[in-house]
Amino acid sequence: MLEGVQFQPMTDLLSVQSKLLQVIYQQPYPLLFSTVSGAHLYGFPSPDSDYDLRGIHLLPLAELLGLDTGPETVEVSELQSGLQIDLVTHETKKFFGLLLRRNGAVLEQLYSPLIIHTTPEHQILKEIAQGCITRYHSHHYLGFAKTQWRLFEKDSPQQVKPLLYVYRVLLTGVYLMQTGTVEANLVTLNQTFRLSYLSDLIQAKLSGSEKTTLKIDELDFHRQEYIRWCSTLEAASQVSELPEESSAKPALHDLLLHLRLRDYSWR
Repeated sequence: MLEGVQFQPMTDLLSVQSKLLQVIYQQPYPLLFSTVSGAHLYGFPSPDSDYDLRGIHLLPLAELLGLDTGPETVEVSELQSGLQIDLVTHETKKFFGLLLRRNGAVLEQLYSPLIIHTTPEHQILKEIAQGCITRYHSHHYLGFAKTQWRLFEKDSPQQVKPLLYVYRVLLTGVYLMQTGTVEANLVTLNQTFRLSYLSDLIQAKLSGSEKTTLKIDELDFHRQEYIRWCSTLEAASQVSELPEESSAKPALHDLLLHLRLRDYSWR
């Protein structure tokens, strides 16, 4: 069930798997998939990091066609046997719509290699969603980076976590523009970009807490790097060979009908 997961070295993997699956199977609706996102996916979880689970839930026809409809988004935050677990799932149609609106976050959730629960339709959706990727996904990553940078700058002292999110977002965007591949793990990305300072930041986050802070004399350097990588992402978008428009809407439509009309089993 857990494919390729790299949790903290001291974590009992089987114990974590059991706890995460327990949350998944307690949900009121069947899931098309559930994956791990957040710091664990990005490659820099602290010992006290939450486990962020993301996925798609499928409402029954009775909650789609009646006057009282089911939730488009389900959110669960709970402490499960010492683990803080935050689960967010979107209903199928909403998730598909986000894919068509060039939302990089749902792409990362869909293609996360840290799979907790999967189905044959999950694999089909991953194939279809390749047609959702366009060079205008750069707008998502630039906007997200600017938001994270504001969060980073407003803190005093500045924390390592939001700074790592800035770099993670920018490098994911550049890599997507260059290769058409969704890669959200900063450690993996840095094997391509080889930024020596990232290794130090990641190590500080891995060995510290969520509130690990940055040295004050490093701020100017990272501000210049932030500006440089924003420019790099914009330039990469301009020369990217990715299409300008998604081609996946007809296939997503057919998959949605398939899921609506079949008797979908929870297990």
